[in-house]
Amino acid sequence: MSSAVPTPRPGAVPAPPGGHALHIDPRGTRRAPAQGLPVVEETSAGGLVVEHTQGRPRAAVIARRNRAGRLEWCLPKGHLEGRETPEEAAVREIAEETGIVGQILRPLGTIDYWFTGDDRRVHKVVHHFLLAATGGVLTVEGDPDGEAEDVAWIAVVDLADRLAYPNERRLALSACAVLVGDA
Repeated sequence: MSSAVPTPRPGAVPAPPGGHALHIDPRGTRRAPAQGLPVVEETSAGGLVVEHTQGRPRAAVIARRNRAGRLEWCLPKGHLEGRETPEEAAVREIAEETGIVGQILRPLGTIDYWFTGDDRRVHKVVHHFLLAATGGVLTVEGDPDGEAEDVAWIAVVDLADRLAYPNERRLALSACAVLVGDA
């Protein structure tokens, strides 16, 4: 029996805990199932609305079903309507999805990504903001789309462990740094 550590294959990425190894083709070739589909540009806005309880900042987050039907915790967000600015849409969407009214403190960042639907490729840009809670009651009852199934106040320092998407976890870490004065 050998105690040597196996040498990873070129292009292999170590498996995440509980996951499968990712393989990156060093030639950079990828299957392109979306060729020929129309491209749609979408802009959304949302973010973290924060309140302070016993000196600890907490953010209102929502749980919604992903395409596979799993419940995932994420930041409230949604499409801009009419001539709304990203800031106006963020305040409205957060209030609709969480019940909490907020005031923008500062931009947190923008997430830009692509995905493919059945009949189109979508280029989505989501503007995120840090907001201070100014009123309202935590509830999903006002969500007109019914996408949010649950809502909760989560300590900002715990958001990186709760949020489903890596980009949103990075924004939460940035917000945490701002709120504790490190930024």
